[in-house]
Amino acid sequence: MPKSISEKELNAIAVLLADRPTGWRISEIEKQLKDNGLSFNRRTLQRRLVQLEKAGRVQITGVGRATSYLPLTLDIQPTETDSGIPLSLDAKEILEQVSRPIPARHPVGYQREFIDGYQPNNTFYLSPKIRQHLMDKGRRLGVDYTAGTYIRHILDRLLIDLSWASSRMEGNTYSLLETERLIAQGEVASGKTPFETQMILNHKAAIEFLVDSTYEAGFDRATILNLHALLSDNLLGNSMASGRLRTIPVGIGKSVYEPLAVPQLIDEIFGKILDTAAVISDPFEQAFFITVHLPYLQPFEDVNKRVSRLAANIPFITHNLCPLSFMDVPEDLYINGLLGIYELNHIALMREVFVWTYERSCTRYQAIRHTIGEPDTFRLRYRQALIDCVREVIRKVGSGNTDDPTKIISQMAIKLVPEYDLEQFLEVANEEIKTLHAGNYARYRLRPREFQDWQNLKQTD
Repeated sequence: MPKSISEKELNAIAVLLADRPTGWRISEIEKQLKDNGLSFNRRTLQRRLVQLEKAGRVQITGVGRATSYLPLTLDIQPTETDSGIPLSLDAKEILEQVSRPIPARHPVGYQREFIDGYQPNNTFYLSPKIRQHLMDKGRRLGVDYTAGTYIRHILDRLLIDLSWASSRMEGNTYSLLETERLIAQGEVASGKTPFETQMILNHKAAIEFLVDSTYEAGFDRATILNLHALLSDNLLGNSMASGRLRTIPVGIGKSVYEPLAVPQLIDEIFGKILDTAAVISDPFEQAFFITVHLPYLQPFEDVNKRVSRLAANIPFITHNLCPLSFMDVPEDLYINGLLGIYELNHIALMREVFVWTYERSCTRYQAIRHTIGEPDTFRLRYRQALIDCVREVIRKVGSGNTDDPTKIISQMAIKLVPEYDLEQFLEVANEEIKTLHAGNYARYRLRPREFQDWQNLKQTD
């Protein structure tokens, strides 16, 4: 057999093994390869597996019927691609398979065993080596703040970055600068459709929802359904589909994958995905698991990928880790990683995109952190109380209430702040009101009209 064909066969076997870190029996490998159109007799397959072991890509343990074959693909030397993301041979093999013309790819439906075979905290898509590497990258250096502190510290930047990057991956043509002007100043870019503008603003609202719900948000139905409702607001042909699981079939463009069409099964597996994700203890495994399984199920009529990208940040917010912004991710490689999941149930390509993307985010936000300094812990502790008090002052004064702003703040603060912090709180709240302007009023959940009414009255004083 020509060497090139033999190497292709070896890669196909290695790609298969990589998606079950707990190992395979040889009969299982035979069946799966046959289902994928590649058939060996037992003796030939055993020789191929021995070749992979010698190459350091497979570990063979046990003897006789207890023999198990485990992947060691993380030790494969990656090579650079045109996108700048280094890919292993396994990932390149997946890329090659999903890049073939549609007629050359086998139509496939949802494979229930893909989720059923995953045992949380026993099965791992990310190796210990990768998880530790990402933890080292994402951990807040030298400071242990409470959950949500880090993401609030860089929230203004993240709102712009993640809203722009995630929207760009859906074909949105807003530039990063135009996105910044829209989010910070409410300035709609010329030449853009209302659909594009709405998509950006929906991302902003959804990110703020996750950050404001640090202690409540999780992998549960309420969080994910509300996340979908915020991201899909005013974007779906059927407004009743926003925040609801789908009851109609959907298709995947440029793919031979047909998602589930039975509503009862969609509901059941959606619940299983969330229940599984909720008990995964490692934040990176948790984030990657949801990155894989939410898009694969396609639980909503649309906006599935956007939900998965924001939901992947839930464990990072909870564990006070650097968020995942998806900045600079090559769109075609991300889509091909999803196609590898849809059509092959192989995660290697998406895993390498995910790792690269997170490393990129960490580098970006570490640089930003150094430019903005450390957060004011007092403001962080009373963040919600400050928002409530400032908003109340602006609304009351803007509607014609003549009470002194300090009096309004004092009346509310007595109920929200311990007596020993009351004096400092009043000073900080008054300072927040003095520094309020058109570029930051949204952080207090104020509507443009409320801010403008307050501004007009302030100018007449």
